[in-house]
Amino acid sequence: MRQNPISCTVEFDRDGAHFGHLRLPYSHNDSAWGAILIPICVLRNGKGPCALFTGGNHGDEYEGPIALHDLARRLAPDDIQGTVILVPSMNHPAFLTSTRVSPLDGGNMNRSFPGRPDGGPTEKIADYFQRILLPMADIVLDFHSGGKTLDFLPFAASHVLDDRGQEDRCRAARDAFNAPFSIEMREIDALGMYDHAAESMGKTFVTTELSGGGTARPETVAIAKKGARNLLIHAGILDAEPEKAPTRYLTQPDDACFHFAETEGLVEFTSELGSTVNQGDVVARIWDHRRVGAAPAQVRAQRDGLLVARHHPGLVSMGDCLAVLAVETSA
Repeated sequence: MRQNPISCTVEFDRDGAHFGHLRLPYSHNDSAWGAILIPICVLRNGKGPCALFTGGNHGDEYEGPIALHDLARRLAPDDIQGTVILVPSMNHPAFLTSTRVSPLDGGNMNRSFPGRPDGGPTEKIADYFQRILLPMADIVLDFHSGGKTLDFLPFAASHVLDDRGQEDRCRAARDAFNAPFSIEMREIDALGMYDHAAESMGKTFVTTELSGGGTARPETVAIAKKGARNLLIHAGILDAEPEKAPTRYLTQPDDACFHFAETEGLVEFTSELGSTVNQGDVVARIWDHRRVGAAPAQVRAQRDGLLVARHHPGLVSMGDCLAVLAVETSA
């Protein structure tokens, strides 16, 4: 297999705090011998577990990048035992343009794994994580939020896995993150996801969805900062007391949790995020914005549940994910 062209300007096996870049050669009209420079921080203090924390997998999601830039400034090598690798903007080209996918090749980082060393920029970044960074890691955190098109209740998530021991480890790490909601999440499009790449290697993996709307709020940034620190404590890398608050536990038992728009128009939600809805309840009305006087299309809940996500902003197109439900559990 071809060698990945990305090089790292800092060392992974040297003690101390090191700030640099993943350097991806990228020849284009404005720079014949140019490069994409993806910021990275490596903190190391002797032998111990390795944590790999990423944000900006999608370029319009901001809590993770803020939390990881803050952690890189606050955390010192003397505070830890082991290694912490921080990549605040994993898909840096998308991050620079505040878009979900890369403006260079249209690549969705979270659908591009395992990647290719001879592919486009997004596939090359994915390949570097697949073959270089993920094998180093014991625990992996990938921050997400709703970006410009979804709004979520703030939650940390794990997945149902074939390996029950690994599933238990991921669930324990998710709970240690201590978001206001902890969910066993069902993916509607798991092919090529970073989640699956990490989990397939047996890694302890945690992801999040922290609000959305293409911005970051003080409340959700605080959740991200606290959660990253708590995970380092949980992994045995940081010796400190975790910060704990009440959390509610959720699961998604079937695909009926997901509701999609079958028409386009102006969306009127009938319930706030976090509200309980019953099967058959109207969760949204879609008004025909092309004419006045027509009755709205009504979208009804396919099952009982808690409204954990909804479309953002106010106009929807056919096929858009409109509303997502989950079921509350005791743990």
